[in-house]
Amino acid sequence: MFRSVLIANRGEIAVRIIRTARRLGLRTIAVHSDADAAAPHVRLADAACRIGPAPARDSYLAAERLIAAARETGAEAIHPGYGFLSERADFADACAAAGLVFIGPPASAIRAMGAKDGAKALMSKAGVPVVPGYHGADQDPARLADAAVEIGFPVLIKATAGGGGKGMKKVADPAGFAEALASARREAEAAFGDPRVLIERYVTDPRHVEIQVFADAHGNAVHLFERDCSLQRRHQKVIEEAPAPGLSPEMRALMGETAVKAAQAVGYVGAGTVEFIADGSKGLRPDAFWFMEMNTRLQVEHPVTESITGLDLVELQFRVAAGERLPFAQGDLAIDGHAVEARLYAEDPERSFLPSTGRLWALKLPVGEGIRVDSGVEEGGEVSPHYDPMIAKIIAHAATRDEALDRLAAALDETLVAGPRTNAPFLAALARHPAFRAGRFDTGFIDRHLDELLPQRGADPGAVAAATARLVRREQARLSALARARTDEAASPWDVLDAFDLAGPREVGLQVTADGETVTARVRYSGPDLAVSVDGCGAADAAVIEAGDAVIAVRHGRQATVKAKDIEAIDIEHLDEGGIVTAPMHGKVLALAAGPGDPVRKGQTIAVIEAMKMEHALTAPIDGTVAEVAVSVGAQVADGAKIMLIAPLEG
Repeated sequence: MFRSVLIANRGEIAVRIIRTARRLGLRTIAVHSDADAAAPHVRLADAACRIGPAPARDSYLAAERLIAAARETGAEAIHPGYGFLSERADFADACAAAGLVFIGPPASAIRAMGAKDGAKALMSKAGVPVVPGYHGADQDPARLADAAVEIGFPVLIKATAGGGGKGMKKVADPAGFAEALASARREAEAAFGDPRVLIERYVTDPRHVEIQVFADAHGNAVHLFERDCSLQRRHQKVIEEAPAPGLSPEMRALMGETAVKAAQAVGYVGAGTVEFIADGSKGLRPDAFWFMEMNTRLQVEHPVTESITGLDLVELQFRVAAGERLPFAQGDLAIDGHAVEARLYAEDPERSFLPSTGRLWALKLPVGEGIRVDSGVEEGGEVSPHYDPMIAKIIAHAATRDEALDRLAAALDETLVAGPRTNAPFLAALARHPAFRAGRFDTGFIDRHLDELLPQRGADPGAVAAATARLVRREQARLSALARARTDEAASPWDVLDAFDLAGPREVGLQVTADGETVTARVRYSGPDLAVSVDGCGAADAAVIEAGDAVIAVRHGRQATVKAKDIEAIDIEHLDEGGIVTAPMHGKVLALAAGPGDPVRKGQTIAVIEAMKMEHALTAPIDGTVAEVAVSVGAQVADGAKIMLIAPLEG
């Protein structure tokens, strides 16, 4: 075994790798961008090295800087984690050339499986079933459009490189193909540096079932059973579980054998995942599953496999990379219970799941029997717009699926995040949904049930009341302190700082902003006591957190951010206009589809903003003419920044 390892990654996966490495007695070296200088993975490691500024292309994607950091710190091996450079064959080659052990498969296997088009051809030759589609080299838009027609709509456009839903678009009919293709190519270029795509038939009622495989350099290869990753939104996995509901032992064995065959076909070594799409319309059947792709790295959802097998996959990665044999055969492995993982993201379900950034004013992650939490952030830290918005992975393990889902839902209820909005209530609703618990789901489940899963729109009045009460008491304390400073005496009821009135209790209206909207709270004073209500609701039992000039109240996972009303902040100039288009989150302007003087229609795409590696289209709120463009392509914009002003049509 080597003695030291550099972790070429960040966040929760870096923390997770460091913990196993230290348990094995390895010296650990972290790397960090300027944005991550104070991150937990940096402090947890034995040593740390700066690799560049915040943008990933200048730091975590800069292979030469990572190799230089390994040399500088005396590392003998590099673990790439997942994402970033984990599936770059050139990086694996660069590590080998520098005399470093790459904790991953051979570069030849990464190349064979790295391009989805070539991988599908290879798998078809090896006798592995593949989804019908176009995997050709001709990338002319007209050729791709013709291929889509030949395959038959609906189709999927998929980036040939990478994964994680980047560069993947479902297209229902020919009319939407050109725009979807352009968007897929932009995302693919931004995420993987490769705009090439393939076109595939869209499988109806699809289930996404993947097989964890492991192979050593001595010819041994096994599968560690399956994970079901069908609960997805925008092709991003939301909840994963193992084993897959409804999968028979016979089909489990068949899919496992097929996955091992796929790995052996490319001379695979290490941890990998073979992903299949299955037609779930008539249940999971041996004749209705197809190879999608192979991820030549550790997966985000690997903890559910660890939970049901009792294995540490990172430890196995280290041992196989050091030349050791797998310590078990296929027959030695068995499934223990059920595990389910939820990805806790900094995103706002009430605003179409837009990324949410900022300071973590409070963070309390769940603990308890059968609960595991993998996280790379901490209270007081920042959720940056530069990287993936994951706050934590919450994993529940129990004897049965129902018990595991019960534990997961309860753990999500206990989760407290103040600052960036999160999807915790949405995840809890998913874990409790009767159709999901009954096994009636596919990759379209979330879209079909979205209205049932989303929390009620708008700020919770009870939470707003609780936050307002804290605001009022804070202002009372401030004024009392000023009074004491002026008189050098204790504050008196006659100071009228708490609406003291000889006539008895007094009630006043107080305007505050709750999540940016003006709300009138009723504040009732009775001597030193006060009661606050909003829309007839009194202050609820919520966690109340001071957040600079604001107060955040968190109740059942939902946040209400309350501030004193700032009259000077009102945009008087455009108060009566409905055509202001603002940035819904911090991000980068990728494209402007309209300029000054251009006519636009309500709902027309007028700009595209990229945040946390995903594109978000901004649309015109009214019919009209573009009166002003306040940004340029390539500009970084803050949440709420003006993008365009559209003048309404006259008459």
